[in-house]
Amino acid sequence: MILTYILTLILGACVGSFLNVLIYRTPNNLSIVKPASHCPNCKTNLRWCDNIPVFSWLFLGGKCRYCKTPISPRYIMVELLNTILWLLSVLLFWKISPLVSIMFALACSVLIVITFIDFEHKWIPDRFQIALLVLGIVLTIFDPITSYLDHILGFVVGAGVLGMFYGLGWLIYKKEALGIGDIKLMAVCGLILGWKCTLVALFVGAIVGAISCLIIRAVKKEEDVEYAFAPYLALGTIFAMFFGNQIISLYFSMF
Repeated sequence: MILTYILTLILGACVGSFLNVLIYRTPNNLSIVKPASHCPNCKTNLRWCDNIPVFSWLFLGGKCRYCKTPISPRYIMVELLNTILWLLSVLLFWKISPLVSIMFALACSVLIVITFIDFEHKWIPDRFQIALLVLGIVLTIFDPITSYLDHILGFVVGAGVLGMFYGLGWLIYKKEALGIGDIKLMAVCGLILGWKCTLVALFVGAIVGAISCLIIRAVKKEEDVEYAFAPYLALGTIFAMFFGNQIISLYFSMF
């Protein structure tokens, strides 16, 4: 297993580096293949030693080797976050089911991309929703832990709960309380999680989201502020993915 953990760390960091490409290029309608990695400021193509996940950012002091322009800390943050989540997925699920471990790791990567894009652009690209849908379908068919019916009910619960709030928003405020993209996101996340863990994800996402929105509103001192809700749904989903069953078991043990 030690070798598995080491390979997971390496692969998780490398995939995290690719996630940064998706986060930067997708909203700007740029190819993820061409051009080669380069500094956005001076346009100099980066050498292989400038592209080593985590270490290059640290070695260069968070600056471009050529023009000394600061490199966003988001790059190392995404690489580290993806590495940690991949390792956690292997630690918690590999011995139970390698398939579940891999699907959860990939789902975490997609959710990281969605989080950073939505946070900056208030938009969830459909291609990433489809990627989560595919992962959910695979789990629905082959998951040895959660039944296929639970997965399908998770889809219904995820879409239904947020769909209800969407409708209430129109009735009460005469405008969208959340976006259609958020409903689609929670539906496909529900398919991945199963209905019980979907409820955990919604609860965690709603609580953290509400607190964060109150803080943002207090800081900005503006009433009409558009909030990105997908990052909180993603946070709730990842939490439920790893700890949802334990939370549910703990809850029922109190009765």
